[in-house]
Amino acid sequence: MALVERVPALLRERTFRRYWTGQTVSLAGDQISLIAIPLAAVLILGADAAAMGWLKTAELLPALLFNLPLGAWADRQARRRRAMIAADLGRAALVLTLPVAYALDALTLGQLYVVAFGIGALTVLFEVCNATLLVALVPTEGYVQANALVNGSRSMAWLAGPGIGGLLVQVLTAPFALVADALTYLVSAGYLARIRPVEPPPAPVAKGHFTEGLRWVLREPSMRALFAASGTIQFFNYMFHTLFVLYATTELGIGAGLLGLILGAGAVGGLLGAACGGAVVRRIGVGATLVVGFLGFTLPLLLIPLADGPLPLVVAVMFAAEFLSCVGVMLADISAGSFQMALIPDAVRARVMGAYRTLNHGFRPLGALVGGLLGTAIGLRPTLWIATAGAVFAVLWLLPSPLPRMRELPTREGESVPVG
Repeated sequence: MALVERVPALLRERTFRRYWTGQTVSLAGDQISLIAIPLAAVLILGADAAAMGWLKTAELLPALLFNLPLGAWADRQARRRRAMIAADLGRAALVLTLPVAYALDALTLGQLYVVAFGIGALTVLFEVCNATLLVALVPTEGYVQANALVNGSRSMAWLAGPGIGGLLVQVLTAPFALVADALTYLVSAGYLARIRPVEPPPAPVAKGHFTEGLRWVLREPSMRALFAASGTIQFFNYMFHTLFVLYATTELGIGAGLLGLILGAGAVGGLLGAACGGAVVRRIGVGATLVVGFLGFTLPLLLIPLADGPLPLVVAVMFAAEFLSCVGVMLADISAGSFQMALIPDAVRARVMGAYRTLNHGFRPLGALVGGLLGTAIGLRPTLWIATAGAVFAVLWLLPSPLPRMRELPTREGESVPVG
């Protein structure tokens, strides 16, 4: 009985447990592709900094193009879960084209760009529907716990995925390592097919339906501040991520297996952040946790371009940077995700999240493109200094807003929800 009581309440519920299991497996697969696709570009196709910038841009551009229209579409649907299953199956099919092309000696950078774009588009569809599905699965008082569990899964994926991905790349080569990622999408689809949540009714189509989510984000002061801060981090962080693999492998001499371990070790910090996120929110409030999370995420990454000297010292510095940064990002994600779940009305949820991600994630391809161009023009390390230093200043958007003083979650009726 004592052991059962230690299991989080949401995981004792079959429907949420199935949802969470599927997402945990899928997130692990995402981390495999995160390291395998760039390594395929660098090690097999000889991609340079500019090509890596275009690859990351192709992956992220769908967030800019499709979040708004797909969010509007999702709010009009009664069965968003089916769209999520279709997105999982489509992503699996796209990923599998890469090992097939490699086996036929036909793999090209052009195919990598197309597959990255297609996966990005289907991910947008999955995520705008997922925003509504998750709320349908969780009572209001469980929002913080749900976000802690989902982000804990993300940390587990960060822990296991890159290490497994790096090992698979060394043993099988990068394209064949992606077979594992395709299988995780199939697992996610299977678990989604086994749940039957009561989804919110579709929103009626009315004048301004398409732009209502965008207008809601812009007129809500806390969401405006969160958008500006997140968008700033997204821009600079994707400058960083576009060049990180290239910088680590070519300038620091870190192999694929060791790189996977470094990224995986950072996930230990993410697990710590996810495990203590609920307690931190209860202790200092949801707004203060958000500010601490933003600073904890960005400041440690300054250590990456600072790393220099003997390889053991470089590796130790990079381990520390990844560990501390992942603690911070978990605190930020748990508090921000819970805040958004509590604040956004169900009738416009997919549209609001679509608009928010259009504005927010739309900075990602811009950052990736700028990172690739700057990396070519001024070098990898100077560009990483710009990227990591610029992200730190994102917190300045939060400070004048109501968010830092918010202790409890808001409700759509203007009351508050305990964050215990």
